[in-house]
Amino acid sequence: MKTLVKTFTAAALIAVSTFAMAAEGPGAKATKANVNLSTADFALEHYVAVTTEGESAGVEQLFAADFNQKIQATNAQSNTRSEVVKSLKKQKGEKLNCTVSTDILEESAAYMVAKVTLKFENFTKTDLVTLERAGNDWKVSKSINSYK
Repeated sequence: MKTLVKTFTAAALIAVSTFAMAAEGPGAKATKANVNLSTADFALEHYVAVTTEGESAGVEQLFAADFNQKIQATNAQSNTRSEVVKSLKKQKGEKLNCTVSTDILEESAAYMVAKVTLKFENFTKTDLVTLERAGNDWKVSKSINSYK
């Protein structure tokens, strides 16, 4: 009798775990969002969404391996790619209360320099962003921030 109960319990556990895995679908956890960065404009638009609207899809895909960020303030700071990606992932879903404008300062077939201005109630943040073509995609390679 005890063997029969153990057998039914084991069968029930196997069935429940099988249904739970089937509900998630194959590779549900392994899939990462793939963002279209085929043009400099798409990449710039995604950069603005990531930095101002809390978009988290494709954050790692957006930044070049040698990306760095410089912040021009009283105490100048420099951040690596991993530091910026980690910070942006923490801001997932958080939208900044600001007005955003973008101006393309220079553009060629292989790079773009854009000025992204974020106007907050009490200050303005200016971000000079350099994007470079990397194969078929565009990546953000440098960001220089200043505040007024």
